[in-house]
Amino acid sequence: MDKKNTVILTINCGSSSLKFALFDYSSLALISKGNIQNIGAESSIHIEDAAGHEERAMQAVPDLETAIQLLTGLLEDSYAPYTIHAIGHRIVQGGKEHYLPELITPALLDAFESLIPLAQGHLPAEITAIRAFASAYPAVPQIACFDTAFHKDMPFTAKYFAIPRHLWEDGIIRYGFHGLSYEYIYQQLQQSSPQEARGKIIIAHLGNGASMAAIRDGKSIDTTMGLTPTGGLVMSTRSGDLDPGVILYLLKEKQFLSERALNELLNKQSGLKGVSGTVADIQTLLEKENTDPKAAEAVQLFCYQAKKYIGALTAATEGIDTLIFTGGIGLHAPLIRERICAGLGYLGIQTDAALNNDNRDIISPEGAPVKVRVMATNEELIIAQHTQQCLHTH
Repeated sequence: MDKKNTVILTINCGSSSLKFALFDYSSLALISKGNIQNIGAESSIHIEDAAGHEERAMQAVPDLETAIQLLTGLLEDSYAPYTIHAIGHRIVQGGKEHYLPELITPALLDAFESLIPLAQGHLPAEITAIRAFASAYPAVPQIACFDTAFHKDMPFTAKYFAIPRHLWEDGIIRYGFHGLSYEYIYQQLQQSSPQEARGKIIIAHLGNGASMAAIRDGKSIDTTMGLTPTGGLVMSTRSGDLDPGVILYLLKEKQFLSERALNELLNKQSGLKGVSGTVADIQTLLEKENTDPKAAEAVQLFCYQAKKYIGALTAATEGIDTLIFTGGIGLHAPLIRERICAGLGYLGIQTDAALNNDNRDIISPEGAPVKVRVMATNEELIIAQHTQQCLHTH
């Protein structure tokens, strides 16, 4: 194989978004990346090369299949000199059997179909993308990279629900998610501050989907999401943790008799959107909080739950040395970081207002007991790494 101009294509697919990146096959140097957001409406298309040159456009993209056609057309036109050697996919849920990066086969696709109930907001779109790229590039191997892998060795006490054990065998356990993001952040910390990486770390991945992970000695000790990406923190449109009795009440008293109706309520109409009544975007809520009490309450609830989980995860790791914010909110919302950290001085967590407002890499005061960091994540690079490694083993 001629490695020159040979690339790995990474695909990170959501129900209403499609992120992609091209990496040099040998060096894994980024060539280009982009995303198609708000699929199903007037969509924004953003492409950026390694030098930072950007192209933006708005276009009606009615569904994911159209978005994939748009991307494959772009690959044929704008990236014609490059040969795609492999396609790596972020797969949110692989169940009990699938954690390590794996060549996608018809049997694996069948397994994904059976796992849809564990990640209804993600797996159908991911399966659609795999089939579409298999049709567009039938000779190109596709690799599944699992978001659950980072958490697979969590301790017994973090991994299992207090339900009859035979249900564990059916796969009803705590998997945890955002693993590709956590893996990247931890990898970067190892490179920049090896001693810190050996300590007690909490990573807060705050975006439309939000979770936290507690890491000690490089291993995931606990995380906020459980069986599905609905659990844990309050999110843009997902409820986060609920008393199981809420589900029973909805089924009995509110006549939510279909799984589809419950899924719509808990995953698409709850969280910030449910509390505010209309808005799921944290920046918009911050802009409205002085004039809209419901917007203010949504922000308060988000920050309170995040603060509470930092306390819980600090107990799980028996202390904290480093707190890292990442994800869209973690990276770009200093006011949210400030409010989450406010009142956590008893744990040694504090922020410096000037550093925080300036979005510095380290936002805790010099000499503070806990280092508070802000780091951009890069799931696409981890997907490319796993894809390359998987190909080398086949």
